[in-house]
Amino acid sequence: MSLTIALLVLLSAALHPLWNLLVKKDSEPEVAFISMAFGIMAVGLLHGLLTGANFWLGPEQWALVAASVAGQMLYGIALVATLKRGDLSAYYPVIRASPVFIVGFSFLFLNQSYPLVVLGGILLVLMGAALLLYRRGVNLLSDGKTLALAVLAMCGTGVYSLSDSRLMEQIEPPVLFFWVQLICWPLLVLVHRFNRRHTPKFWGVARFFKQPLLHAQLVACVYGSYVLILTAYSMGGEVASVTTVRQASIPLSVILGGYFLNEGAIARRLVASTILSVGIIIVVLFG
Repeated sequence: MSLTIALLVLLSAALHPLWNLLVKKDSEPEVAFISMAFGIMAVGLLHGLLTGANFWLGPEQWALVAASVAGQMLYGIALVATLKRGDLSAYYPVIRASPVFIVGFSFLFLNQSYPLVVLGGILLVLMGAALLLYRRGVNLLSDGKTLALAVLAMCGTGVYSLSDSRLMEQIEPPVLFFWVQLICWPLLVLVHRFNRRHTPKFWGVARFFKQPLLHAQLVACVYGSYVLILTAYSMGGEVASVTTVRQASIPLSVILGGYFLNEGAIARRLVASTILSVGIIIVVLFG
């Protein structure tokens, strides 16, 4: 991996936990997520128009977009709920363990086999997650609901990662952003309406313009992080190597949680996140 590609991936890894931090600190995280979906859709449209991207999709591409939307919805809803209930430094690493989901899915449904070392990597992931969630004198699963939400968010990440990787062979990044978020945006509004018994003003658009700096930061972190990864791939970055370097976002999330949110047990969580990251790297390299 060249130095340029490595720097692109590290910058992407640095951006990703930042938007999770912004959502967690927000007084209305669900609405912030809705407004962010609108912003990403708008930026994707503008980006695609400026670059002359083809927004027309065929039947196979629509099927993959539908799968990506399903994954994004599961991820978004579960992520916001997890961040409302639990520490960023404890649950972000669990959410980012999507390679484990991909290996499990491929094994169960795609008849793919894996060497023993991959099982060792999965074991390290589980050990790291257990250490992250450990609290003295408290049952590990005492907050099983938050853990379940984090696992659901992780599964959502795995679903849209599988579909997006296929889509990137056929369409350009802004086209993916535009169509997926165009569908997710109103669906998120409906979910919020169902849960909160009211609809965000102008479907979250009013909040986007009321707090432009916040939402510009959110959109820049999400859009920028993903575009940087795709750029790294286009420059010849190998998937396993890129995914390995991206795990830098996991210990970074622990540091952010300790510094900006005053979350406790940061030293232990840094060790745990490192163990979990090593497990993910093993899964990626040998899976």
